[in-house]
Amino acid sequence: MATRRNPTARQVRLGAELRKLRDAAGLKATEAAVLLGVNSAQVSQIEAGVAGVSEERVRRLAAHYSCTDEELTDALVAMATDRTRGWWEEFRGLLPTPFLDIAELEHHATYRHDVEFPHIPGLLQTEDYARAVFSYRVPELPYGELELRVQHRMKRKVVLEGPTPVPYEAVIHEAALRTRVGDRAAARAQLARILELSETEHITVRVIPFDLDGFAGAWNTMMLAGGAVPQLDTAVRDTPHGTAFIDSEAQLGASRTLFRKMGAASLDPQRSSDFIHRLAKEL
Repeated sequence: MATRRNPTARQVRLGAELRKLRDAAGLKATEAAVLLGVNSAQVSQIEAGVAGVSEERVRRLAAHYSCTDEELTDALVAMATDRTRGWWEEFRGLLPTPFLDIAELEHHATYRHDVEFPHIPGLLQTEDYARAVFSYRVPELPYGELELRVQHRMKRKVVLEGPTPVPYEAVIHEAALRTRVGDRAAARAQLARILELSETEHITVRVIPFDLDGFAGAWNTMMLAGGAVPQLDTAVRDTPHGTAFIDSEAQLGASRTLFRKMGAASLDPQRSSDFIHRLAKEL
């Protein structure tokens, strides 16, 4: 059983889901090992994502764990047998691993929800806006790495602008819309781009204005990506220690609830569009 030195977030997630099924069944790794004809260390490697697992073994484990959810089992099989080498592979070894993991997550997502307060969501950013954001990083990035990050962010837009776009909804606070991370022209172009994208059928943009009573959720910046089944949804948050991929049922439930609350606090899409138009005229 070959092992991986640096498993992707998707590979780690597959192992975590198999571990959840085993825990729910009340079985030990040694019992799963007997079923597969391997040792418990190899089961641990599978559950950590550092070793692959075949379709036959995924289905055998799911049956042994009394998993009756066929859609979940099929989705886990798809994760185990997926051999996609997407556009993000050209950045492997050039950018930190979370950049690649985010792109792969988006590639497989069935929907995408964003809540942003300090910045425009990455998928909606213009090239000038993204460059200004990355340029503000401390310590400063070498020019080459900065440009790689900008290129990567622009290529991520394929999930919204490519041949098979996913449904996307963004809730953006007025603070992000008003903050000029670049110059006035760049700010104007950024607002115009948001308006252009919001006119497409699969993209919804909602605004939370400053002039809103009873809103105390400005710390809830988050991203939520839909999985093949709801159990495989993923929430993503930036932390002081890096990017966190969240998959626990409780935290996913909390993330969905937070997104609903943010949406309820925001203006509807048409009023949001009118709001952004007014801001653009002020520039």
